[in-house]
Amino acid sequence: MKQMPPLDTKDNPHVFDSIRYLWNHFTLRRKAEFSVILVLTLITSVLEVIGIGLVLPFLAILNNPIDGLNHEYVYPIVQYLGITNSDNFINMFAMIFIIAIAIAAFFRLLLLYLITKLSYSAGGDIGVEIYRRTLYQDFSVHMLRNSSEIINGIVLKSNIAIGTIQSVLMLLSSIIMLTIVLGTLVSINPEIAILLLFGFMSFYWLVSFYTRRSIKSNSELISKNSNGIIKIVQEGLGGIRDVIIDNSQNYYCAEYRKIDVPLRKALGDNSFIGSSPRYIIEATGMMVIILVSLNMADDPNSSHSIPVLGMIALAMQKILPLIQQGYKGFTVIKSSYASFNDVVALLKQPLPNYLKKKNHAQISYKKEITLSNVNFKYSADAPWILKNINLKIKKGSVIGIIGETGSGKSTLVDIIMGLLDPIEGNLLIDGKMINGSNRRSWQSHIAHVPQSIYLLDGSIEQNIAFGESEEKIDYDKLGAVSKMAQISDLISLNKGKLSNVTGERGGRLSGGQRQRIGIARAFYKNSDVLVLDEATSALDEKTEKAIMKSIENISDELTIIIIAHRLSTLKNCDSILKISNKKIAHINSVKDIYNDKK
Repeated sequence: MKQMPPLDTKDNPHVFDSIRYLWNHFTLRRKAEFSVILVLTLITSVLEVIGIGLVLPFLAILNNPIDGLNHEYVYPIVQYLGITNSDNFINMFAMIFIIAIAIAAFFRLLLLYLITKLSYSAGGDIGVEIYRRTLYQDFSVHMLRNSSEIINGIVLKSNIAIGTIQSVLMLLSSIIMLTIVLGTLVSINPEIAILLLFGFMSFYWLVSFYTRRSIKSNSELISKNSNGIIKIVQEGLGGIRDVIIDNSQNYYCAEYRKIDVPLRKALGDNSFIGSSPRYIIEATGMMVIILVSLNMADDPNSSHSIPVLGMIALAMQKILPLIQQGYKGFTVIKSSYASFNDVVALLKQPLPNYLKKKNHAQISYKKEITLSNVNFKYSADAPWILKNINLKIKKGSVIGIIGETGSGKSTLVDIIMGLLDPIEGNLLIDGKMINGSNRRSWQSHIAHVPQSIYLLDGSIEQNIAFGESEEKIDYDKLGAVSKMAQISDLISLNKGKLSNVTGERGGRLSGGQRQRIGIARAFYKNSDVLVLDEATSALDEKTEKAIMKSIENISDELTIIIIAHRLSTLKNCDSILKISNKKIAHINSVKDIYNDKK
């Protein structure tokens, strides 16, 4: 039996390795959108450089407009425009400067919008794909997992993945823009540019170095406790009847607080670490400008230094947000690495082979179901549940299965339905072995009614036509199966009119009503194998007789497998199987069971 272990997140790869995997997972459309953002980042960077490039001449013109007006490159332009007055010249240049700033701001805003849109679109793709891959996992995989871990991965951690993607895009755009802006500043005044870059980068490196362990531990705590939050909420609400009766509300609230408070603190700490350096740098920068200004005040040639001072101020105004944006993006990436790697692990869940093949193997069921030398246990270190099972079930026969609780009745049925693979031995249908390539085809022959019926929080009609959209419901068929399941009195059969919402997990219905809906669902599927796993245990004897009579009248070709403790349910079985000591004993009739007990 091939069993996939629970979601493995212990051997976490580096977050950038996970990002690389995610990149390869994206569609061509998402990659094209990323390329658009890259091009837009370059355009925005050039516009920012133009804005910086206009600062020095603008300040120089303000300081000495006549020299600017008579400049060899400017003079022909102003002559062509008929500008001879210095005030008009200053106004013209100011307007050009304002327009350049406005265009750059527009492109920055557009870039932010596209990055945000791409991040959330990609996050939506991730969430859908995780959900899809999770639903397609083998039943054995779901048995080994805690559903809170999966729900958290789909709902919450995919949102963290969105933040990580957005941070990566912001980090890349910051690096590109910072490189171009610094290159321009170096060409204008290399001393100031290098000094500013060295000062800023040294500070951010120190902050990053001293906070790296806190960020990592917070990241792991966020990943772990977010799973715990979902788990405790599921447990409290899932067992609300017992919680109320036992007066356990305080216990669950205390458990929730125990998990939630450290989670919020870790989130807050990482957010503070990512945002706080900016304010220290801004204050330090203002102090530097003030000190430089004071030194210039004593300089007789200070008027020539005004453009330099302006460039320092502008450089800080441009460089600081870029470095801060890049640092915050880097911090978000590092702080979400554990959750992000969990998301990638969910994306790596394998899909079944039949989805990869257009023409997957088909199974026809004409003769018999065979179990050949089947042995089964749930894990390598678990005890054997079934040993040396050999069984043939002829098509059209009615088979009963009995045995003590925990003897392996449901496990045997799960193997027959292809939900579990034998550790040893084979399941064969008309002599063909069931495997990954034809399992789905075999399961299309089966309708299953468990003891505990899962119901949608929707109408009874939707629950009978389980998995079908409202517009595809066959109301004639639904009416027929509801009568067979003795449930027609509960539903409205007016076409297109849904009624009687069942409540979450059928909370507004009795146990017997839920079981009858499950039986009607099996009838609606119109399969040629019907598995009833304690499916009538909550019904009164009269209703059970009516339903069993309906089942017998469906078709002579319908194979019925019944697990039951109530012997009256098994009285019309062709054969009864008793599971004891991991093996099967054949019993010919219900009378033989009574005789066996004497």
